[in-house]
Amino acid sequence: MEVFVLDGGSTDDTLEIISRWRHRLAGFRSHRDDGQAAAINEGIQQGRGKFVCWLNSDDWFLPGALSRLASFAEANPAASMVYGRCLNYVDKNRVFNNVWVEPFNESRLAVRCIISQPGALIRRSAWERVEGVDPNLTMTMDYDLWWRLYKTVGPPLFFDELVAVNRVHFETKTMTQRRLHYQEAIATVRRHHGSVPLKWWLAQPYSVWFKSFLRRLQS
Repeated sequence: MEVFVLDGGSTDDTLEIISRWRHRLAGFRSHRDDGQAAAINEGIQQGRGKFVCWLNSDDWFLPGALSRLASFAEANPAASMVYGRCLNYVDKNRVFNNVWVEPFNESRLAVRCIISQPGALIRRSAWERVEGVDPNLTMTMDYDLWWRLYKTVGPPLFFDELVAVNRVHFETKTMTQRRLHYQEAIATVRRHHGSVPLKWWLAQPYSVWFKSFLRRLQS
């Protein structure tokens, strides 16, 4: 296993933590960059592993999960990627709940993102065919990637086990930039699926305006 840490020039304790684990890292850097998607591509390009993935600093794998995902991918060589179930950890309430993840289906993927990024493991050959995540996207580089892997290489395969945890708090991009999130998601569905299900238009007022209002009340 190769671990690369790509830090955008943090001024907190990140460098101290990196230094403590430096002997276990395949590589690291800390400086201003061109954003999250560009950093993900940069890190994965440096590796040699047969499978690739990334974890944002909010998220974590469950014990043994990466090994189980890799074994499942090895047993299914036709799959462009494999993905498992994930949990949300909600900081405010200190509780876990299930992320909405389900077996792959194009129509369902058009309705919502049914793959949780922390639980995904991608075949490097497939990653290289689609040239990684799109650095022009801010919010939906993972959702767009699932579509491009499916359309170019073949459908992802669902691994029905819990593998990762996604941390939910008020400072995440998804929480603070909900309007941009919906704009990019709708454009992604239209680009890859051809039409946008009604669900996106119905859910947008609640998810963008009402949830933003609730966030302001609670912060």
